[in-house]
Amino acid sequence: MNNITEHIRNRRSVRTYDGRELDKNDIEKLTIFAQTIENPFKIPVDFKFMNAKEYGLNCPVTVGTDLYVGGKIKCTENASVAFGYSFEMFVLYAQSMGIGTVWLGGTMNRSAYEEAMELDTDEIMPCASALGYPAKKMSLRESMMRKGVKADERLPFEEIFFEGSFDKPLSKENAGKWLDALEMVRLAPSAVNKQPWRVVVCDNAVHFYLKRSKGFARTEKLDMQMIDIGIALCHFDLTAKENNLNIVFEQNDPKLESDAEYIASFRLV
Repeated sequence: MNNITEHIRNRRSVRTYDGRELDKNDIEKLTIFAQTIENPFKIPVDFKFMNAKEYGLNCPVTVGTDLYVGGKIKCTENASVAFGYSFEMFVLYAQSMGIGTVWLGGTMNRSAYEEAMELDTDEIMPCASALGYPAKKMSLRESMMRKGVKADERLPFEEIFFEGSFDKPLSKENAGKWLDALEMVRLAPSAVNKQPWRVVVCDNAVHFYLKRSKGFARTEKLDMQMIDIGIALCHFDLTAKENNLNIVFEQNDPKLESDAEYIASFRLV
């Protein structure tokens, strides 16, 4: 998948589709790609394409398509982050093909989706997505939803990225080789557009943290804001590598003073 920054910049959540069924060749390409997706945590995500009428699926925020894709993953440490990384790779690949997607977590009859995914007792289906060709015009409901969460707005660069410690905001001018990858993190989608990632650049390492938002419920199995961090990690990793930065993934807490939760790092080698 080339031109990753272009796909990240152009991609938006699509809730209004034009009613056409996906071309069989497009479904085949998506299916083949889904089988190749990996994440840094080495936890596989299994994807499944589902027809709403066949499985009794319902999502009140999407119109113009009956096709959905779900993902399931073993319920283990780092599962939510790994899922976010892998599912976002799928989303970006769909974007590269001109196919619309929308992350679905709460706005669906979850029990029906989970039954369709045929979950084992040790598996979870954190999210799903509608799939289809975007309509030329958004529905009024979609326009209102986007306005409500300020979907096209992002926090300023200096509020989410830091230099050396959380005491010193990182400016774009000082971001150097990391600028493109960090900007793609800033543009990442997140649940209700809360943008919970915080990133500290230290020498040749970049450390990712989760700054939790109030009011987000989480369970032992499902953590929506951890999924958001997985999306951010995906954007950073893909962009840095496309820019020929030789980075490795690691989980080695630098013990920086903060009320945010350390997740993972990338280091230049």
